[in-house]
Amino acid sequence: MTRRSEQISVHLNAYLTAHSTPPDSVLRELATETAERFPNSVTLQVAPEMGTLLTLLTRLSRARSGIEVGTFTGYSSICIARGLAPGGQLLSCDVSEEWTSVARKYWDKAGLTDRIELRLGPALGTLRALPGDEAFDVAFIDADTLSYPAYWAELVPRVRSGGLIMVDNTFSHGRVLDAGNDNPSVIAVRAMNDRAAADDRVAVIMLPVGDGLTVALKR
Repeated sequence: MTRRSEQISVHLNAYLTAHSTPPDSVLRELATETAERFPNSVTLQVAPEMGTLLTLLTRLSRARSGIEVGTFTGYSSICIARGLAPGGQLLSCDVSEEWTSVARKYWDKAGLTDRIELRLGPALGTLRALPGDEAFDVAFIDADTLSYPAYWAELVPRVRSGGLIMVDNTFSHGRVLDAGNDNPSVIAVRAMNDRAAADDRVAVIMLPVGDGLTVALKR
């Protein structure tokens, strides 16, 4: 079982998914294995409609290079890599060898092993070790929300003009609307959302898909 959109009704979400391109057999198998092996973490996996959107946005942007912060078991990385132009490369960052061992298995099943490079370790360290120039056409953030402001700060300068920065979980399960919620994770998401909206380097739209997806076009 994967995370559905939390911002619309169950019936409307079912209608949405019924009228969207469904996941293929590789993604369905990956979702099933993830639910079986990591039942307490399965909500870390993007919803099927989110995966379809990631592929479409990546393809529409004609991206050749991408970076993902937060891999989990590889669903989103498959979706992004499939959207890259021929010869494209995705750099995938995560801290878990256990989770990403599943990702590697399904990258191979999807025929994408040569298009995805995995770097294990704290993502901020990985990002800060990268050259500071504009190297990526698309970036996807879906990791520990406490670090969202820092990930934003590191990634925006590294995305080319005309490229996309996509950030998952920007509704924080609707908690961003609760001014009295002082959960550090919620505060961090709010801070990144405010920072993105005020950042004149990008044009931004928030979409009610999954737990909220922010899409920013680098000017």
